[in-house]
Amino acid sequence: MAALAAILSMVEKICNERFGAPDLLARSPGRINLIGEHTDYNMGFVLPAAIDKAIYMAIRKRDDNSIHLFAADLEDTFSAEVNSLQYSEKHWPNYIIGVVDQFQKAGLVIGGFDAVIAGDVPLGAGLSSSAAVECVAAFALDRLFALGLDRREMVLYAQRAENEFVGLQCGIMDQFASMLGKKEKLIRLDCRSLAFDYIPFDTSEIDILLLDTGVKHSLASTEYNLRRQECEEAVRIIKKSYPDVDSLRDATPGMVNECLSQCDSTVYRRSRYVVEEIQRVVDGCADLTAGDLLAFGEKMFATHTGLSELYEVSCPEADALVNMARDDDAVFGARMMGGGFGGCTINIVRKGYSGQLISRIEKQYLQQFSRELKTYFVAIDDGTSLV
Repeated sequence: MAALAAILSMVEKICNERFGAPDLLARSPGRINLIGEHTDYNMGFVLPAAIDKAIYMAIRKRDDNSIHLFAADLEDTFSAEVNSLQYSEKHWPNYIIGVVDQFQKAGLVIGGFDAVIAGDVPLGAGLSSSAAVECVAAFALDRLFALGLDRREMVLYAQRAENEFVGLQCGIMDQFASMLGKKEKLIRLDCRSLAFDYIPFDTSEIDILLLDTGVKHSLASTEYNLRRQECEEAVRIIKKSYPDVDSLRDATPGMVNECLSQCDSTVYRRSRYVVEEIQRVVDGCADLTAGDLLAFGEKMFATHTGLSELYEVSCPEADALVNMARDDDAVFGARMMGGGFGGCTINIVRKGYSGQLISRIEKQYLQQFSRELKTYFVAIDDGTSLV
């Protein structure tokens, strides 16, 4: 709580000094995803949750059409005009002005504003700091200009901002989890219908431990978008034999083997992983409902194997961290989390054993990769809100 108070105080103070008193303060959290990676843009199921690390925004109206932004963590400024928004080579402002762009395309009236952002979501760690920025921007602008949007509408605008303005063809999971998270609950989300429900997740006997590879990834890289294109190619081929298949959500393992096993081996591997992962989410939710954390944890390990060997979005560091955790009886499950090519592994660890696990893995990781291992404990928290 002290750290949170310090961030809020800093954001408000900087806004006062640079622009004037803020009209409101808002926050939007990062997210974890227990299982269901790269299934969201394939219209499958995911199981994310909001966490107790967030992006904070102090924002105030202007009486002109200028936008002035300050990223406190980067000590960087950005300015633009509401009616002439363009992609910024600085990159970070695009997550905010991309939301403004989407609002304008929908006919919503946005005036000028000043905003300061800061947060404690580790950047590049696979915790969706970008979605948190988009969601806090959407929420703060909705409140500031009385747009009357509901949370699902804001989620869709935030996702489109990343798809169309930033240029990453992400699914909807990250923004949905950030906006609609609830304390101590997982979100079982159907990414096709957007139907969802909350699954209670008791963490009294476990820790959610993130191990940071220290390898930074750029989700807007060609590799992420290429995975989506490969999945779309798989659907195109399967659809020739099965016209009702509109996404890999509709495909079965039998269809994948029949239609793709003799085709491009890369497309076959990608689609096989996705179809198997969608089923793992369904089965994993059943495990959690039954209170079988061991069975759920085995599915997390299986997810990582698929991400590494079939989807090929892992990295040697993440593979090593998962294998190190797999050797420990106190670890229920572990896997790479996020878009891939770096970031964190998520580990479900029996309460009271995380300290010795970290001590062991820190030494092994330093020895193997000559890199200090960063670790984070996270708790499941509420989604986007005013502060």
